[in-house]
Parts: sequence; C-alpha cells; structure tokens
Amino acid sequence: MTTLQPDGTIAYFSMEYGLENGMNTYNGGLGILAGDVVRGFADLDVDAVGLTLLNDRGLGHQYIDEYGTQHIEPAPWPVEEFCEPLDATVEMTIGDETVTIGAWRYDVESEHGGTVPVIMLDTDREENPHWIRELTRRVYAPGKDDRFKLAVYLVLGIGGVRMLDELGYDVSTYHMNEGHASFLTLELLSRNDLDADAVREQCVFTTHTPVAAAHDEYPIELLNELLDDELISMYTVRQYSPRGKIHTTRLALNLSRYVNGVAKRHQEVSREMFPEHAEKIDAITNGAHVPTWVGDEMAEVFDEHMRNWRRFPTKLQHATLIDDQPLWEAHQAQKRDLIDYVEDRQGVELDEDVLTLGFARRAVPYKRAPLLFEDVDRLREVIARSGDVQVVYAGKAFPGDPRGREIIEQIYGYADELEDEITITYLENYDMEMGLALTSGVDVWLNNPRRPREASGTSGMKAAFNGVPQFSTIDGWWVEGHIEGETGWSIGPEPHSPREERMTDAKETLVDSTALYDTLENDVLPTYYDDREKWVDIMRNAIAFNGSRYHARRMMEEYLADAYDA
Repeated sequence: MTTLQPDGTIAYFSMEYGLENGMNTYNGGLGILAGDVVRGFADLDVDAVGLTLLNDRGLGHQYIDEYGTQHIEPAPWPVEEFCEPLDATVEMTIGDETVTIGAWRYDVESEHGGTVPVIMLDTDREENPHWIRELTRRVYAPGKDDRFKLAVYLVLGIGGVRMLDELGYDVSTYHMNEGHASFLTLELLSRNDLDADAVREQCVFTTHTPVAAAHDEYPIELLNELLDDELISMYTVRQYSPRGKIHTTRLALNLSRYVNGVAKRHQEVSREMFPEHAEKIDAITNGAHVPTWVGDEMAEVFDEHMRNWRRFPTKLQHATLIDDQPLWEAHQAQKRDLIDYVEDRQGVELDEDVLTLGFARRAVPYKRAPLLFEDVDRLREVIARSGDVQVVYAGKAFPGDPRGREIIEQIYGYADELEDEITITYLENYDMEMGLALTSGVDVWLNNPRRPREASGTSGMKAAFNGVPQFSTIDGWWVEGHIEGETGWSIGPEPHSPREERMTDAKETLVDSTALYDTLENDVLPTYYDDREKWVDIMRNAIAFNGSRYHARRMMEEYLADAYDA
C-alpha cells in the first residue's frame, strides 16, 4: 500500500474507459489510459471511483471491404455479463426535459488486493423521451449534432456528481480526464454558493489535446437552452468560459486547483496554447499498466529474473541482467503468436524471420499512417539493399470521418501496389486484445505523428514492456524515453530545433520520410539482420530504461503526490 493516501475519495471522470475486451466502452487511447488509471488506483489500494457513461452500443464494429473502405456496424455489448445494475437514480433538467439517470457498476480488481468501482451512467429508461434515452448509448455520439453532444457532456458532469452523492461517496477530488466532464464544475459552483476557490479545491484537470481545434467549444446560447435555469446563470458561466463560447477546456482550466499535460513536451505545448494558465500547467507523463500489457512469454522470463515485477514495475530496470537467449526466444514466441493471430483474422501469412513493423493508431491525418510509403521507389531501394520488411497496420477511423476512411484506403492501395515486395496487412476492428498482440509481437513499433501533435502515445510504452523498440518522431513521451540506437530510433529533427520550427506540413513530411528511410536502411535493418547481439541489447534497454519508468504505478504515484495532495 502506498503511503500517499488521499483524504477522501478521488472520482475519476472520463468519457470512455477501456476495461475489458468484451466491453465496447472506449474509442481509443484516452479510454485505454482511463482503464490503466483505475487499474493503477486498484494496485495502490487508493480510495477512488471511476465515472463514465454506459456506452452500451460502443463505438461500433469496424469492417473493411476489399477496397479498403471502412464500414462501422452496431456493436452492442452484453452489459449484464460484466456489470451490476445499481438501485439508484438521480434527476437533472436538460432543456425542458426532466431526465432520470440510472447506473451500473463494474469493479476493477487488483491481484494486490485493491478494488476500484467504475460507475456507468444510463439514461435509457422508460420515463425518458427517446432522444434522452440515446445520450448514454454511443461513445462520443457519432453523427449527432452539437445540441445532442452538449447534452451528453451535461449528463456526464452534472449527472455524475449527483450519482456519486446518491451512492454515498465522500468525494474530495473530482479529476476530469479531458474537458468532456467539465460541466461538473457548474454543479459544484451551484453547491458552493458560486465560490470559485471552493470549487478549485475540489477539482483536478488533465488535458490530452495538443491541437487547438480539437478542444470542444459550443455557442453559449446552446448551453443556455439546455442548462437548468435554477442551477447557474449564464453570467456566471461566462466568467469561467469567456470569449463568447462555452469552451470545455477553459472551463476546466479556470476551475481546477491542479492542471497537467500528459508528457513534458505536452506541458510546453499546452502552456503555449493557454498562456494565461501557463504557470499552472504541470506535467505528469502517462504510463501503461504493466501486468495488462506484457505478453505471456515475456512475463515468464520476468518471473524467472525479477521477483514481484507486476506490483513494482520499476524492477524492470533489472532486465539489463537477463541473458540474450531467453529474451530473444520469448520475443520470437510472441511474434509467432502474432503471426497466427494475423493469419486467423486476415488470412495473411507473415514470415517469422522478416523484420515486422507494427503501426496501430486511430486513423487521423496527423498520425500519418501512410508516411512509410511517401516515396515508394525509395522504400523499394531500402529493402533491396538492407533486407525485407513486413508491416501490420490497425486502427479505426472515427465514424463519419471521410479523411480517416481515406487513410485506410491508402494503406490498402499500397498493400496492393507492393504485394510482390512487401507483405502489408490491415487488421480490422482494433481492440485491447489486438493491441496486446501487436505491441508484444512485432519487432519494431512505428509511430510518426506530426510534431507537436502527439500528447503522449502510450502504445510505444506497451511495446517497450515487451522489449519492442520504438521508431518514432520525437514527440510526446518519446522526447523523454528516446536514446538514439539504445531504446529505439528517431525520425526527423529534435523538438525546438530551428529546422523543426521552420517546417510546413509538406516540408515536415518530406524531411521525416527521408529520415525514416535513411534510419531504416542504415540502422534498423542492418542491426536486425546482421547484429543479433546489438538488437537484443536494444530490446533489453527498451525494457530496462523505458519499461521501468513509463508505467501506471509511477504515473499514479505522481498524481497522488502532485495533484491529489496539492
């Protein structure tokens, strides 16, 4: 048990949670992080509770046709098989409607003795009108208008605070994981006679978004239409979200005692985006939950060499003392598991002896999934000179996002164009199970976002746990974890270099793709094929230097010391 225990319950609010593979309650990295946060709470036996929406229809099941076109089909999950219905309801007003909210409970249990409940709000009740019943059914309400989305956020924030009261939680800290839950501050203002300082004492905010346009804002008139007149006036709301709109991030920034970005580089970017809050914005770099994301074969090796590593992942630093053979054999066993997985899922045969790159990201332009194919002729030359490559892709485009769908179609097009030279496959319906198979089974984790648009990037941490080095632009957590040629490799210039500052998107793409090909040809491929000893050294370093630090226990201990004890 940690010695840093909060004075009261920490309530962790998040729009999405990655809890189990069969629960389609998440969209991507934000939800997986939230799941790892509550797993970290449970490992430390912290008095905490998660709060989210039921999302019982999930984001949807991804099906990709032969042309690479993504289709999203309904993907309801069996709530009763995972969750317990709670005998508790609360009410709130949205527009002219009196809304009744029920709840379900899912328990996150640690093998070390702690249990953290996650409360899931549910508006699908007979007494509610149809549109209200839909509010808690889909993650991020794809295809819905701003009025609907704003109503969802009101349920999460205001309904969430009321539900925790109804269930008897003595909450000392409301932790908002992104701005979606920021309307809880309005409920707290109402309860505290509009005393902003009293509200700040109760609130912590983590921002994950380094792109200004991605921060949610809505017309203040729309909030006025939906928000209960008796709760709080628009005059008061405008004080904490100025500039004529309701800006969920600014609302949270103005009414939290502690704010953090999710990597040191992201802290710098957030301070530039919100200069009026610069001194307030701290950094706690994300971490992934080690026991969840280490493959079975590698876990057996750790069991033999590092006692109690699951509970104390810092012990992964002792991987420096593990011999080459057991590390290599464990990795190859996990690679064979991935090869079987890919063949079962896609009917594609991979070669155990060929360097395998893994890329699994949400399909959005800034993550640049097609960067590897920016110059196909150069890629052909690299392979001809230095050795074969095979690539496994995965990731969903957000429903209704045509640019995301085009990215997947591009990858399919390159797979067809290069089918005689490179095996390229795109796995459908990326989920937690697939994430573990990929991060534990590929040889190199590829990540090439535009700088500085990667807030953190926890998939590379999961790969590191398994001795899989990252090959990435220097952004997010990789600014901290990158040691060139020792824990992995960089793509493109360092952050803050004059070269980086001057680049347009087109110039950045050219510079980064050239750097990718150069490093692949001169470092990655020759080391993999010609210097096994050096390659295993890099695997070992990824575990010892990155795996031992970028984990959920360290992250949660920092939150306990810096955020909850602030």
